[in-house]
Amino acid sequence: MKLILIGIQGAGKSTQGNLLSEKLKIPYLSTGHIFRELAKEKTPLGRYIKEVMTAGYLIPDRKTLQIVTEYLLRAEYKPGYILDGFPRTITQAKKFHNSIDKVIYLRVLDKEALWRLAYRNGEGKEGREDDTLGAIKKRIELFHKFTEPVLDYYRSHHKLIEVDGERKIEDIQKEILKKIKS
Repeated sequence: MKLILIGIQGAGKSTQGNLLSEKLKIPYLSTGHIFRELAKEKTPLGRYIKEVMTAGYLIPDRKTLQIVTEYLLRAEYKPGYILDGFPRTITQAKKFHNSIDKVIYLRVLDKEALWRLAYRNGEGKEGREDDTLGAIKKRIELFHKFTEPVLDYYRSHHKLIEVDGERKIEDIQKEILKKIKS
């Protein structure tokens, strides 16, 4: 099974992705994690990705498609996967030909996502370098501008599952499992 998780930063994609991975026995892949790992590298690509992410912008479509496609060629992703953070633009969605089964949209209000992220970062956990308030707000703004059309694209292809992401983690997971199996 090939699944995509979509939602604004703080919607709970990584939480649900990891839970679903365990339950469905397929790997979870976060493009954000891939980009953060690349940003640590002392290479031209790494420095470029770090600059773009720190400013709160999206990695360009062509580069994102290339990186994600390359990762998904690995043997562990052949049986299926749960992909988080991709596609983020309509161009990425249209050019990504990988037989996606379902796209799960975790609906969360901007205010709720900001509160969650502030709580997550204020809880003694080390915040990510790209988790500044300005960068977070910019990514939420970019989600509304560029990623909401992706939802319409998958809705028109009858692949979109919408889930209220402001409930208990267990309730969200139960609803996702029920909807992907129906």
